[in-house]
Amino acid sequence: MKEFSSIEDILDFAMRAEQEAVDFYTDLAAKSKNKQMHDVFSEFALEEMKHKSRLLVIKENKSLVLSGETVRDMKIADYLVDVPASPEMTYADALVLAMKKEKNAFRLYMHLSEQISDPLMKGLFQNLAQEESRHKLRFEVEYDEYILKEN
Repeated sequence: MKEFSSIEDILDFAMRAEQEAVDFYTDLAAKSKNKQMHDVFSEFALEEMKHKSRLLVIKENKSLVLSGETVRDMKIADYLVDVPASPEMTYADALVLAMKKEKNAFRLYMHLSEQISDPLMKGLFQNLAQEESRHKLRFEVEYDEYILKEN
């Protein structure tokens, strides 16, 4: 398991993870064969860039407001089959992929929070996990409104 010695290490790790997500979605956008999917993946990439920027602001300002907020979990991602990333995927598949990625990021940060004894570092990981949970909820709401309601 990765060892962290400071809040800066955690933030650097989280920013690298967000950049990997940006690169993943940007690559899918570039490979997409239709404009709608290109636009969807480009929007996802932009969202991940915003997350990375937020983490950078926290690091630069050395200011972190930990939230005790609990994010609602619709659990839609729990019941959907994994889909492979591909340029031909549908909007529904893209939402499933995004939900699953955010769920995995949430699990990672929660796992890391459980491995840390320092209360500030633990809180930072829990805060990052909640942020990923909010992202997943956004995709679940979109899936519920535009995919499930059509069926």
